[in-house]
Amino acid sequence: MSLVPLSIPSPPDSWSTLVTIPFDQWFSAVGLDFGQAVQIHTYAICILLGIIAATMLTERRLTRHGAEPGIVIDIIIWAVPLGLVGARLYHVATHPGDYFYDGADPWEIIRIWNGGNAIFGSLIGGAVGAYIGARITGIRFWSFADALAPAMLLAQAIGRLGNYFNQELFGQPTALPWGLQIDAGNSAIPVGLPADTLFHPTFLYEMIWNVVGIVFLLTMERQYGFVKKHVLGLNLPVFAPTGPVRLQWGKVWALYMMWYGIGRVWFESIRIDPSEVILGLRVNVWGALLTVALGIVLFIIQSRRHVGAEKTAYVDGHTWSADGVVNSEDRYSEHDIVVNAVEESAPVVASK
Repeated sequence: MSLVPLSIPSPPDSWSTLVTIPFDQWFSAVGLDFGQAVQIHTYAICILLGIIAATMLTERRLTRHGAEPGIVIDIIIWAVPLGLVGARLYHVATHPGDYFYDGADPWEIIRIWNGGNAIFGSLIGGAVGAYIGARITGIRFWSFADALAPAMLLAQAIGRLGNYFNQELFGQPTALPWGLQIDAGNSAIPVGLPADTLFHPTFLYEMIWNVVGIVFLLTMERQYGFVKKHVLGLNLPVFAPTGPVRLQWGKVWALYMMWYGIGRVWFESIRIDPSEVILGLRVNVWGALLTVALGIVLFIIQSRRHVGAEKTAYVDGHTWSADGVVNSEDRYSEHDIVVNAVEESAPVVASK
């Protein structure tokens, strides 16, 4: 008996909605008109779980870099909402035919629960929010970005499960044994295909790519540096290892952009859901290529601009300690301030 599955079954439609809260019935019982029941979609829960997991991982990484525990919350309260807004606006901008036509409901633009979010838009909006939060908390923006990089891949891997429950964003038809079953009535299936057609499970491809990417980032983050030496009696340079050198100053985030962008170029190229096409490529393929290019530029610039070690996550160089005392040559605790004030006033008292 073959151990390779013949296909990946699609989940029932009922799985796309996790909970239905009948507010309309509850309020109508007391003579009030609430409108309709509230549905909690599985896709939204996947996104929420991804955000929670990413927050926990980023918190651990940022705290190990000298930041105060819990300070990541002060940053993500800006990054997450602006990331969601950016994701929606990017999707609407790249799918104008779905929202701007004769008789279209303009309120559909803000109905994010009906689906339609773009990861590249969330990266833009989230970056703006993270920058604001970092400035407020005093955390170095690139320190936060490096701490977030593997956590982003974790969040995206978890969030992609929502596409499976929604039976959406699948790829081209395939005869591979891990092809994905999609219900025949799905509007995204091209006209004329047989009812038993299987499709590339792009959600699964991206999940695997992201998990491998986490291992890649964590491995590359602690790379080994090399120094050029000359062998005695020879004029041939030899590169000798100098020991582990940690990637910092936004270079881990740059690797994330390159890794994720490369994967999305392929995933987007085999997807069949409607999308704007520019010069023969889907708009999200262009977005992925731009992400890779920006990652390369960022890595080069930060490698040339910052050659020393980033000792702490704070802009001013101090680190947090459990006893509440700030550890830095440039910072003082309240005790130091009081002692200095007493010492400065001592000569004045003695003269009197």
